Amino acid sequence: HSPPEDNSFTVLPHVGGFLGWFINRKETPVWYEKLKKPSWCPPRRMFPVAWTVLYTGMGYASYLIWNDLGGCSSKAIIPLGLYGAQLALNWAWPPFFFGARNLKMVMYSGDLLCVSGFLAIGTVCSWYRINKVAALLMLPYLGWLAMATCLTIRIWKDNPEQKTGKSE
Repeated sequence: HSPPEDNSFTVLPHVGGFLGWFINRKETPVWYEKLKKPSWCPPRRMFPVAWTVLYTGMGYASYLIWNDLGGCSSKAIIPLGLYGAQLALNWAWPPFFFGARNLKMVMYSGDLLCVSGFLAIGTVCSWYRINKVAALLMLPYLGWLAMATCLTIRIWKDNPEQKTGKSE
């Protein structure tokens, strides 16, 4: 059978991102806007733009790796496995953060971000030897994960009255 087109790799990360948005689209504006956030928090309208760029870069980078390794060969298990694992954790984050509307759970989402960050770093390191462009395409994502982790921790610390239970 023929290899997938590079656009299918580019679209894949958007699938989970879209599902996360779709599931949480109603709660997100109400709950999130009420939270105290630091001055350096990006405006809410910036997040979909950032994720579109990040997911597209990540998806294309995964295609470059897949292509350079000759598809789903044994050489691709670790580099693409790390990518898939961090992508799955990335997709799991919105339900924890936005869906639970519980800042105790938000700290668990911070743990998800940290683990996702370590997996993303592992992805970049494993990809660098295979395709430097692919590894470099992941760097904006690493920067965004660092910011999101710090933001999650700051929101948790700045909203002590909402650390347990769902609140409106």
